[in-house]
Amino acid sequence: MSSREQTVVTARSRPSPERKLSYMKYKQKLVLKGHRRGVAAVKFSPDGRCIASCSADATIRIWDTESGKQMHILEGHLAGISTIAWSPDSKTLASGSDDKSIRLWDVSTGKPYPVPLLGHHNYIYSLAFSPKGNMLVSGSYDEAVFVWDVRTASVMRSLPAHSDPVGGVDFIRDGTLIVSCAGDGLIRIWDTATGQCLRTLVHEDNAPVTSVRFSPNGKFVLAWTLDSCVRLWNYVEGRCVKTYQGHINEKYSIGGAFGTYGGGDQAFVASGSEEGNIALWDVPSKNILQRLEGHEGVVLGLDTLSGKDLLVSGGLDRTVRIWQVEEEEHYQAMKEEMD
Repeated sequence: MSSREQTVVTARSRPSPERKLSYMKYKQKLVLKGHRRGVAAVKFSPDGRCIASCSADATIRIWDTESGKQMHILEGHLAGISTIAWSPDSKTLASGSDDKSIRLWDVSTGKPYPVPLLGHHNYIYSLAFSPKGNMLVSGSYDEAVFVWDVRTASVMRSLPAHSDPVGGVDFIRDGTLIVSCAGDGLIRIWDTATGQCLRTLVHEDNAPVTSVRFSPNGKFVLAWTLDSCVRLWNYVEGRCVKTYQGHINEKYSIGGAFGTYGGGDQAFVASGSEEGNIALWDVPSKNILQRLEGHEGVVLGLDTLSGKDLLVSGGLDRTVRIWQVEEEEHYQAMKEEMD
Protein backbone atom coordinates (compact mmCIF):
# COMPACT_ATOMS: atom_id res chain seq x y z
CA MET A 1 0.00 0.00 0.00
CA SER A 2 1.40 3.38 -1.01
CA SER A 3 1.93 6.20 1.46
CA ARG A 4 -0.89 8.06 -0.26
CA GLU A 5 -3.25 5.17 0.39
CA GLN A 6 -2.26 5.05 4.05
CA THR A 7 -3.72 8.53 4.57
CA VAL A 8 -7.05 7.11 3.43
CA VAL A 9 -9.33 8.81 5.89
CA THR A 10 -7.49 11.99 6.72
CA ALA A 11 -8.43 14.71 4.30
CA ARG A 12 -5.18 16.49 5.11
CA SER A 13 -1.85 14.71 5.24
CA ARG A 14 0.17 15.10 8.42
CA PRO A 15 3.50 13.56 9.39
CA SER A 16 3.05 10.29 11.27
CA PRO A 17 4.57 9.79 14.71
CA GLU A 18 7.53 7.46 14.87
CA ARG A 19 5.62 5.05 17.12
CA LYS A 20 1.96 4.44 16.40
CA LEU A 21 -0.68 3.42 18.89
CA SER A 22 -1.74 -0.20 18.25
CA TYR A 23 -4.94 -0.36 20.30
CA MET A 24 -7.80 1.84 21.47
CA LYS A 25 -9.63 2.56 24.71
CA TYR A 26 -13.29 3.21 23.93
CA LYS A 27 -15.66 2.68 26.87
CA GLN A 28 -19.43 2.69 27.02
CA LYS A 29 -20.64 6.09 28.21
CA LEU A 30 -24.45 5.99 27.86
CA VAL A 31 -27.19 3.50 26.96
CA LEU A 32 -30.22 5.23 25.41
CA LYS A 33 -33.54 3.40 25.61
CA GLY A 34 -36.89 4.22 24.03
CA HIS A 35 -37.21 2.38 20.73
CA ARG A 36 -39.70 -0.49 20.85
CA ARG A 37 -38.04 -2.53 18.10
CA GLY A 38 -34.54 -2.94 16.66
CA VAL A 39 -32.47 0.15 15.81
CA ALA A 40 -31.41 0.05 12.15
CA ALA A 41 -29.21 3.16 11.90
CA VAL A 42 -27.64 5.87 14.07
CA LYS A 43 -26.02 9.11 12.91
CA PHE A 44 -24.30 12.04 14.58
CA SER A 45 -25.40 15.43 13.27
CA PRO A 46 -22.57 17.17 11.38
CA ASP A 47 -22.29 19.77 14.18
CA GLY A 48 -21.98 16.94 16.72
CA ARG A 49 -24.76 18.18 18.98
CA CYS A 50 -27.35 15.51 18.23
CA ILE A 51 -27.72 11.83 17.44
CA ALA A 52 -30.55 10.50 15.28
CA SER A 53 -31.67 6.88 15.48
CA CYS A 54 -34.26 5.06 13.37
CA SER A 55 -36.05 1.83 14.05
CA ALA A 56 -38.36 -0.92 12.86
CA ASP A 57 -40.87 0.71 15.26
CA ALA A 58 -41.46 3.37 12.53
CA THR A 59 -40.03 6.20 14.64
CA ILE A 60 -36.92 8.34 14.64
CA ARG A 61 -35.53 9.65 17.90
CA ILE A 62 -33.28 12.65 18.33
CA TRP A 63 -30.92 12.55 21.32
CA ASP A 64 -28.58 15.10 22.86
CA THR A 65 -25.03 13.85 22.28
CA GLU A 66 -23.63 15.10 25.56
CA SER A 67 -26.37 14.12 28.00
CA GLY A 68 -28.18 11.37 26.10
CA LYS A 69 -31.49 13.13 26.74
CA GLN A 70 -34.24 12.40 24.21
CA MET A 71 -35.14 15.64 22.44
CA HIS A 72 -37.76 14.58 19.86
CA ILE A 73 -39.66 11.57 18.59
CA LEU A 74 -40.33 11.92 14.86
CA GLU A 75 -43.51 10.09 13.89
CA GLY A 76 -45.23 9.89 10.53
CA HIS A 77 -43.88 6.88 8.66
CA LEU A 78 -46.28 3.95 8.35
CA ALA A 79 -43.65 1.19 8.53
CA GLY A 80 -40.13 0.51 9.76
CA ILE A 81 -37.30 2.93 8.95
CA SER A 82 -33.99 1.54 7.68
CA THR A 83 -32.02 4.68 6.89
CA ILE A 84 -31.48 8.29 7.96
CA ALA A 85 -29.23 11.11 6.73
CA TRP A 86 -28.45 14.57 8.12
CA SER A 87 -28.27 17.64 5.94
CA PRO A 88 -24.84 19.34 6.09
CA ASP A 89 -26.22 22.22 8.18
CA SER A 90 -27.66 19.78 10.79
CA LYS A 91 -31.11 21.38 10.45
CA THR A 92 -32.85 18.71 8.37
CA LEU A 93 -33.03 14.95 8.70
CA ALA A 94 -34.05 12.64 5.86
CA SER A 95 -35.54 9.21 6.54
CA GLY A 96 -36.30 6.26 4.28
CA SER A 97 -38.96 3.73 5.19
CA ASP A 98 -40.50 0.41 4.27
CA ASP A 99 -43.62 2.47 3.48
CA LYS A 100 -41.75 3.42 0.23
CA SER A 101 -41.52 7.09 1.17
CA ILE A 102 -38.70 9.46 2.07
CA ARG A 103 -39.54 12.18 4.55
CA LEU A 104 -37.66 15.35 5.47
CA TRP A 105 -37.87 16.61 9.04
CA ASP A 106 -37.23 19.95 10.71
CA VAL A 107 -35.03 18.80 13.59
CA SER A 108 -35.63 21.92 15.70
CA THR A 109 -39.39 21.31 15.85
CA GLY A 110 -39.53 17.55 15.26
CA LYS A 111 -42.10 18.11 12.50
CA PRO A 112 -42.02 16.70 8.95
CA TYR A 113 -41.84 18.88 5.87
CA PRO A 114 -45.26 18.88 4.20
CA VAL A 115 -44.28 17.04 1.01
CA PRO A 116 -42.71 13.55 1.20
CA LEU A 117 -40.41 12.30 -1.55
CA LEU A 118 -42.40 9.68 -3.47
CA GLY A 119 -41.25 7.58 -6.40
CA HIS A 120 -39.69 4.35 -5.16
CA HIS A 121 -41.82 1.22 -5.54
CA ASN A 122 -40.43 -0.68 -2.57
CA TYR A 123 -38.53 -0.39 0.73
CA ILE A 124 -35.92 2.36 0.95
CA TYR A 125 -32.61 1.09 2.29
CA SER A 126 -30.12 3.95 2.03
CA LEU A 127 -29.92 7.76 1.85
CA ALA A 128 -27.17 10.37 1.58
CA PHE A 129 -27.19 14.15 1.24
CA SER A 130 -24.90 15.94 -1.17
CA PRO A 131 -22.26 18.18 0.48
CA LYS A 132 -24.25 21.34 -0.35
CA GLY A 133 -27.48 19.78 0.90
CA ASN A 134 -29.37 20.52 -2.32
CA MET A 135 -29.50 16.88 -3.47
CA LEU A 136 -30.39 13.58 -1.84
CA VAL A 137 -29.53 10.14 -3.23
CA SER A 138 -31.64 7.11 -2.36
CA GLY A 139 -31.29 3.37 -2.87
CA SER A 140 -34.20 0.95 -2.70
CA TYR A 141 -35.31 -2.68 -2.72
CA ASP A 142 -36.84 -1.80 -6.13
CA GLU A 143 -33.26 -1.88 -7.56
CA ALA A 144 -33.32 1.85 -8.37
CA VAL A 145 -31.07 4.74 -7.36
CA PHE A 146 -32.77 8.14 -7.45
CA VAL A 147 -31.15 11.57 -7.18
CA TRP A 148 -33.62 14.06 -5.70
CA ASP A 149 -33.87 17.85 -5.78
CA VAL A 150 -34.44 18.54 -2.08
CA ARG A 151 -36.04 21.96 -2.65
CA THR A 152 -38.72 20.70 -5.06
CA ALA A 153 -39.01 17.16 -3.58
CA SER A 154 -38.75 15.74 -7.10
CA VAL A 155 -36.55 13.16 -8.85
CA MET A 156 -33.77 14.84 -10.84
CA ARG A 157 -32.28 11.63 -12.14
CA SER A 158 -32.91 7.90 -12.05
CA LEU A 159 -29.80 5.73 -12.31
CA PRO A 160 -30.22 2.30 -13.97
CA ALA A 161 -28.18 0.93 -11.16
CA HIS A 162 -28.51 -2.75 -10.32
CA SER A 163 -30.33 -6.02 -10.88
CA ASP A 164 -30.88 -6.60 -7.16
CA PRO A 165 -32.00 -4.51 -4.17
CA VAL A 166 -29.74 -1.49 -3.60
CA GLY A 167 -28.31 -1.69 -0.10
CA GLY A 168 -26.11 1.40 0.06
CA VAL A 169 -25.51 4.81 -1.54
CA ASP A 170 -23.17 7.69 -0.75
CA PHE A 171 -21.93 11.02 -2.12
CA ILE A 172 -18.25 11.82 -2.42
CA ARG A 173 -17.17 14.83 -0.36
CA ASP A 174 -17.26 17.31 -3.29
CA GLY A 175 -20.59 15.95 -4.59
CA THR A 176 -19.32 15.03 -8.07
CA LEU A 177 -19.62 11.25 -7.64
CA ILE A 178 -22.16 8.82 -6.20
CA VAL A 179 -21.44 5.24 -5.16
CA SER A 180 -24.07 2.49 -4.98
CA CYS A 181 -24.00 -1.19 -4.06
CA ALA A 182 -26.41 -4.09 -4.26
CA GLY A 183 -27.16 -7.72 -3.66
CA ASP A 184 -25.82 -8.49 -7.16
CA GLY A 185 -22.31 -8.07 -5.70
CA LEU A 186 -21.60 -4.94 -7.72
CA ILE A 187 -20.39 -1.52 -6.58
CA ARG A 188 -20.94 1.26 -9.11
CA ILE A 189 -19.45 4.74 -9.28
CA TRP A 190 -21.65 7.36 -10.97
CA ASP A 191 -21.09 10.84 -12.35
CA THR A 192 -23.59 13.00 -10.45
CA ALA A 193 -23.96 15.56 -13.25
CA THR A 194 -24.52 13.15 -16.17
CA GLY A 195 -25.77 9.98 -14.50
CA GLN A 196 -23.10 8.01 -16.35
CA CYS A 197 -21.66 4.90 -14.71
CA LEU A 198 -17.91 5.53 -14.57
CA ARG A 199 -16.76 2.33 -12.93
CA THR A 200 -18.09 -1.03 -11.77
CA LEU A 201 -16.26 -2.81 -8.97
CA VAL A 202 -16.80 -6.50 -8.34
CA HIS A 203 -14.87 -8.90 -6.13
CA GLU A 204 -14.13 -12.41 -7.37
CA ASP A 205 -16.23 -13.87 -4.52
CA ASN A 206 -19.23 -11.80 -5.70
CA ALA A 207 -20.83 -11.66 -2.24
CA PRO A 208 -23.87 -9.38 -1.85
CA VAL A 209 -22.82 -5.83 -0.92
CA THR A 210 -25.06 -4.31 1.75
CA SER A 211 -23.43 -0.98 2.61
CA VAL A 212 -20.92 1.38 1.05
CA ARG A 213 -19.30 4.72 1.74
CA PHE A 214 -16.57 6.98 0.38
CA SER A 215 -13.52 7.67 2.51
CA PRO A 216 -13.39 11.25 3.81
CA ASN A 217 -10.55 12.11 1.40
CA GLY A 218 -12.63 10.75 -1.49
CA LYS A 219 -10.00 8.38 -2.83
CA PHE A 220 -11.45 5.09 -1.63
CA VAL A 221 -14.71 3.24 -1.15
CA LEU A 222 -15.43 1.02 1.86
CA ALA A 223 -17.89 -1.84 1.28
CA TRP A 224 -19.63 -4.31 3.61
CA THR A 225 -20.38 -7.76 2.17
CA LEU A 226 -22.26 -10.84 3.39
CA ASP A 227 -19.09 -12.94 3.53
CA SER A 228 -18.02 -11.33 6.84
CA CYS A 229 -15.64 -8.92 5.10
CA VAL A 230 -15.27 -5.16 4.88
CA ARG A 231 -13.27 -4.22 1.78
CA LEU A 232 -11.43 -1.02 0.92
CA TRP A 233 -11.40 -0.27 -2.80
CA ASN A 234 -9.22 2.04 -4.84
CA TYR A 235 -12.05 2.74 -7.24
CA VAL A 236 -9.92 4.67 -9.76
CA GLU A 237 -7.72 1.61 -10.29
CA GLY A 238 -10.64 -0.77 -9.76
CA ARG A 239 -8.89 -2.93 -7.19
CA CYS A 240 -9.49 -4.04 -3.62
CA VAL A 241 -6.52 -2.87 -1.53
CA LYS A 242 -7.52 -4.03 1.97
CA THR A 243 -9.86 -6.63 3.46
CA TYR A 244 -10.91 -6.36 7.10
CA GLN A 245 -12.05 -9.53 8.86
CA GLY A 246 -12.81 -10.70 12.38
CA HIS A 247 -16.52 -9.89 12.64
CA ILE A 248 -19.56 -11.95 11.58
CA ASN A 249 -21.80 -10.60 8.79
CA GLU A 250 -23.66 -13.22 6.77
CA LYS A 251 -27.33 -12.25 7.04
CA TYR A 252 -28.00 -8.67 8.11
CA SER A 253 -27.31 -5.34 6.45
CA ILE A 254 -24.64 -3.93 8.75
CA GLY A 255 -23.07 -0.48 8.48
CA GLY A 256 -19.98 1.20 9.80
CA ALA A 257 -17.74 4.20 9.58
CA PHE A 258 -14.24 5.61 9.27
CA GLY A 259 -12.62 7.32 12.24
CA THR A 260 -9.32 8.72 13.41
CA TYR A 261 -7.22 8.15 16.53
CA GLY A 262 -3.75 8.83 17.89
CA GLY A 263 -4.29 12.59 17.74
CA GLY A 264 -6.02 12.39 14.35
CA ASP A 265 -3.01 11.02 12.45
CA GLN A 266 -4.13 7.39 12.40
CA ALA A 267 -7.23 5.99 10.73
CA PHE A 268 -9.58 3.19 11.74
CA VAL A 269 -12.58 1.36 10.30
CA ALA A 270 -15.48 0.48 12.62
CA SER A 271 -18.16 -2.12 11.96
CA GLY A 272 -21.03 -3.78 13.76
CA SER A 273 -21.27 -7.55 13.93
CA GLU A 274 -23.90 -10.26 14.17
CA GLU A 275 -22.09 -11.46 17.30
CA GLY A 276 -23.20 -8.33 19.15
CA ASN A 277 -19.89 -6.50 19.30
CA ILE A 278 -18.17 -3.70 17.38
CA ALA A 279 -14.83 -4.23 15.69
CA LEU A 280 -12.30 -1.42 15.15
CA TRP A 281 -9.48 -2.02 12.64
CA ASP A 282 -6.38 0.04 11.92
CA VAL A 283 -6.70 1.03 8.24
CA PRO A 284 -3.19 0.28 6.89
CA SER A 285 -2.27 -2.73 9.05
CA LYS A 286 -5.76 -4.34 9.21
CA ASN A 287 -5.09 -5.17 12.88
CA ILE A 288 -8.06 -5.18 15.24
CA LEU A 289 -7.53 -2.28 17.66
CA GLN A 290 -10.47 -3.03 19.95
CA ARG A 291 -13.74 -4.91 20.26
CA LEU A 292 -16.54 -3.05 22.01
CA GLU A 293 -18.84 -5.31 24.04
CA GLY A 294 -22.23 -4.22 25.36
CA HIS A 295 -25.03 -4.87 22.88
CA GLU A 296 -27.15 -7.98 23.28
CA GLY A 297 -27.70 -8.99 19.67
CA VAL A 298 -26.75 -7.84 16.20
CA VAL A 299 -25.16 -4.37 15.96
CA LEU A 300 -26.69 -2.94 12.78
CA GLY A 301 -25.47 0.64 12.62
CA LEU A 302 -22.78 2.90 13.98
CA ASP A 303 -21.23 6.28 13.40
CA THR A 304 -18.16 8.19 14.56
CA LEU A 305 -17.77 11.86 15.44
CA SER A 306 -14.53 13.20 14.07
CA GLY A 307 -12.33 15.08 16.48
CA LYS A 308 -14.42 14.12 19.52
CA ASP A 309 -13.38 10.47 20.10
CA LEU A 310 -17.06 9.49 20.19
CA LEU A 311 -18.82 6.52 18.62
CA VAL A 312 -22.54 5.69 18.58
CA SER A 313 -24.12 2.31 17.85
CA GLY A 314 -27.56 0.77 17.55
CA GLY A 315 -28.87 -2.76 17.19
CA LEU A 316 -31.53 -5.41 17.53
CA ASP A 317 -31.51 -5.03 21.33
CA ARG A 318 -33.43 -1.74 20.78
CA THR A 319 -30.72 0.35 22.41
CA VAL A 320 -28.54 3.22 21.23
CA ARG A 321 -25.13 3.25 22.90
CA ILE A 322 -22.59 6.08 23.09
CA TRP A 323 -18.93 5.15 23.46
CA GLN A 324 -16.11 7.51 24.39
CA VAL A 325 -12.34 7.20 24.49
CA GLU A 326 -11.20 7.32 28.10
CA GLU A 327 -8.70 10.17 27.85
CA GLU A 328 -6.58 9.30 30.87
CA GLU A 329 -6.32 5.60 30.00
CA HIS A 330 -5.81 6.36 26.32
CA TYR A 331 -2.91 8.72 26.85
CA GLN A 332 -1.40 6.50 29.50
CA ALA A 333 -1.46 3.72 26.89
CA MET A 334 0.17 6.04 24.35
CA LYS A 335 2.83 7.00 26.88
CA GLU A 336 3.55 3.36 27.69
CA GLU A 337 3.89 2.51 24.00
CA MET A 338 6.27 5.41 23.43
CA ASP A 339 8.48 4.48 26.41
